[in-house]
Amino acid sequence: MPPRSTTDSPRRVRLDAIDLKILRDLQEHGRMTNVDLSKRAGISAPPCLRRVRALEAAGYIKGYHAQVDSEALGFEVLFFVLIGLDSQTQEVLRAFEAEMGIWREVRECHMVRGAGDFLLKVVARNTAHENEITTRLTSAPHVTTVQTIQVIRSGKDRPGVPVDME
Repeated sequence: MPPRSTTDSPRRVRLDAIDLKILRDLQEHGRMTNVDLSKRAGISAPPCLRRVRALEAAGYIKGYHAQVDSEALGFEVLFFVLIGLDSQTQEVLRAFEAEMGIWREVRECHMVRGAGDFLLKVVARNTAHENEITTRLTSAPHVTTVQTIQVIRSGKDRPGVPVDME
C-alpha cells in the first residue's frame, strides 16, 4: 500500500507489514495495551509505540472511540436520509454540512453523486422522534427533497476499512 499523502500530516510513513498489522489490530481492538499490540505485531513494546505514534502523526489513525449500543442508550431507530438541495454552490453545500454538524442525531453526513446531494445516517429515540427530525430536515434552508430509509436490521456494521496484509 503506498503512503498516504496529506497536506496536514507532519510526515509520511511508508507502511510495511508490521504497520498494517498494527492498524488492523487497533481497528479491531482499539483498547488493547501497547504490550499486547506489540506481541501481536511481533515486535517489542517501545518500537511498537513509536510506530503507533508515527501512524497517528501521519494521519493513518484519526482517533479512538468506543462502539456503544445505541438501543441500550434509548436510540431505537436508525435511518438514512437522501437530501436534495436547491443549489450546489459551494456556499450552500458548506452551509448544509455545517448545519448537519450541529445536529446531534446526525451521525454521518456524506456528499454524494447520483441519488441526491447528501446522504445522512441518523439515529432517533423512536418513530415520533424520527418524524420530528424529518420535519426539521424538510424545513432546513435550501432543502428541496428528503427521502428517508429506515433500517429494519443490520447484518453487518463494521467501522473502518479492510486492512490487508501484503
